Formats: sequence, structure tokens, C-alpha cells
Amino acid sequence: MKTAVVALGGNAFQPAGEKWSYKQLARNVDKTCEILKILTKKYRLVISHGNAPQVGLLMLQQESTALAPKMPLDVLDAMTQGQLGYLIQKALNEKLKAKAVTVITQVLVDSHDPAFRHPTKPIGPYYKKKIEEDMVKQPGGWRRVVASPKPLRIIEIDEIKSLVKSGYVVISCGGGGIPVVKDKGKLIGVEAVIDKDLAAAVLAEDVKADMLIILTDVKAVFLNYRGGKGCEMELRKTTPEDAQRYMKEGHFAPGSMGPKVQAAIDFALKGGKTIITSPRYMEEALKGDAGTLIE
Repeated sequence: MKTAVVALGGNAFQPAGEKWSYKQLARNVDKTCEILKILTKKYRLVISHGNAPQVGLLMLQQESTALAPKMPLDVLDAMTQGQLGYLIQKALNEKLKAKAVTVITQVLVDSHDPAFRHPTKPIGPYYKKKIEEDMVKQPGGWRRVVASPKPLRIIEIDEIKSLVKSGYVVISCGGGGIPVVKDKGKLIGVEAVIDKDLAAAVLAEDVKADMLIILTDVKAVFLNYRGGKGCEMELRKTTPEDAQRYMKEGHFAPGSMGPKVQAAIDFALKGGKTIITSPRYMEEALKGDAGTLIE
């Protein structure tokens, strides 16, 4: 049986503008996992997921009281991997009758990665005023920024491959994985965020997946995208070389579609193929009738 890595966007669990509650989160996870059922007939599944809304809420909860000690970002990553992994695992067991398991995953990054010198990744809640040095002004207020280094190696990859081989649906690399660096032979967690799609591409390569499926909140990748103003062109199929050219021409926003296309390019250059689409159009995309295919 073939293997597919499915990268679930954070909006699959908490759509923008939706009021957060546990019941709503569980409903969204159930709905997303139900959609994955069509994949199980042809593929062994390895699932990764975003965690930005959940980490943001944990940071907000930490700010709301001085009674509990604040946890560093790598620990918050681990907490959300457990939180969302539990819910996804539960839904897969119930909806797909699948054996599912969550692996709390560390991902190695380079301590000298240029991203650490120029942090650009906004995280956490918005604030009305600047309260820390590592904050930037955005339309919604001030937000903290951290580095977003390139993923190099998945620490628990041997365990993940063994579980996949044994027939488990493996949930791993949540939120891009917990970023760690090597220091004197030890793994040390760092204040950073690894892009989840770039991590998913590394995961797909390492498990020798046949397909990487990146599920997001749009039907496909568009050229000349300007927020639905009528000038965009849907990109149905392309090569990694052409996709790289479109990247250089500035068609894909750095913080949204850019990393998804880059992940697809990385995986395609290793011989794999990637579909980028929304959960709603996934079945059509698998038939070649929707979404964007990069191979």
C-alpha cells in the first residue's frame, strides 16, 4: 500500500473568526478526520498539523495569571502536540476505525540558521502596546516574533517509520515539530517556530511517501492572487522548476502560500508529488479535477 503524508492547517481545527470552545474544536477535528476516510482505501496515512491558534491561546492563558509559572515556547509546542494529537487520534479511532498513535516530535534545526538573527514569525496574541523588545506592529496590534529556522532532521523518525510499517496512522511533527538544537551532545529546545509544511516535506521524504497532501483554506494555488479581486489565475498543475520561478516572481505570500509551495517544490525535487487544496475539494483533487498538483 502507498503512503501519504497529510499536512492539516490550523484552520482545519479552528477557522478564522470562529469563537473557540472545546466542543467546537472537537467537532472540527471530527469533521476533518471524516474527510480523511477516502484516503485510507489507497494510502497508509501519516498526519501532521498546525498549532498556531492553540499555542496563541496557551500564551494568552499564561499572561492572564501570575500564579502559574510560564512555560517556554518549545514546551507549549509539546503541549499542543499532545492536545491536538489526542483529539485527532480519538477521532481517527472512532471515525475511521484506524489504529492511531501520536508521537511528540522534535525537529533538529541549525543554531546558526540566519533566521535566528532576523526573527520574522509572529506568534501569540495581539497587544495594544509594545510590552517586549521582540515585538512588531501589525494591523491588529503588537505581536511577538520569533525565528523560523529550516527543519533539518526529525529526531524520532525511526520510531515513526516503525509505527507506519506496523499499520498505525501516525500523528507527528505537530506545529512543525518542537525545534531543538544540539549543544554538547544534548538536544536543547529553542524559542522558534518551524514552518509545518516545510517539516511535512521532510517527513514525507523520510517515510518515503508517495504523496504529500497539504490541506489549507483555499481550493488551489493561484497566480496573481489579490484576495479574490478577479485578477488571479488558478494553477492546476506545474513542475517544481516552474513553481520556483513563480516564487521568485512574487506570486506567493511569504507567510501563507509561499511555504506550502516551497514544501511542494522540496518534495517534488526528491521525486514525490504534492497536492495543495482545501478539505472540501480533496476528493476532487485526488482525481485531478481540483487543487494544485506539483510534481
